[in-house]
Amino acid sequence: MPDDTGPFHGGELTLQARFDARRLADRLAEVTIHDRFNERDAAYIHERDMFFLATGDDQGNLDCSYKGGDPGFVRVIDERTLAFPSYDGNGMFMSAGNILRHARVGMLFIDWETGWRMRVNGTASIDFDDPLTAEYPEAQFVVRVTPDQIFPNCPRYIHQVETVERSRFVPRRDRETPEHEWKEGFEDVLPRAQQERRARRRAKGT
Repeated sequence: MPDDTGPFHGGELTLQARFDARRLADRLAEVTIHDRFNERDAAYIHERDMFFLATGDDQGNLDCSYKGGDPGFVRVIDERTLAFPSYDGNGMFMSAGNILRHARVGMLFIDWETGWRMRVNGTASIDFDDPLTAEYPEAQFVVRVTPDQIFPNCPRYIHQVETVERSRFVPRRDRETPEHEWKEGFEDVLPRAQQERRARRRAKGT
């Protein structure tokens, strides 16, 4: 197997050699891969309402998760920092738990209407006292990512998808976020704060 060199490791280089793709890969890396957000990157990311997050723990176990919100929920703070909130989920904290054990992450953003997509690979951190948390309604905490690689991907196999409606469960300042129906079957093991909130709603008949 070839020695690691440049942006590619030995496994990637082996396949590039097998399929005569080394020249193309090197040119794409030279032209597209960068480690600082530019204005175009920031504008694209701020328009997205979802992304896929890949994480892994320190034992090599992997996880891929969908993250959704309103456009702008992922922010480019500066050329070396991206931030996004963690909202209430199923309580497993697979992505965030992995970050606490192994900080490397991969992010995939897709514009389903145009097919344009962007990858961000980098190092994530969680600060439970992050001042940005207060700027996101109902956020549990904020994840910040320092990028090592930012680059677009070929849109060749992206299916065109039209947004019909954004999730009504995304927290917003102008209304109370509804509870999802699946939690009804787990009432006795929900976090105390959620049990109390649900009890208040039932008392009000909502």
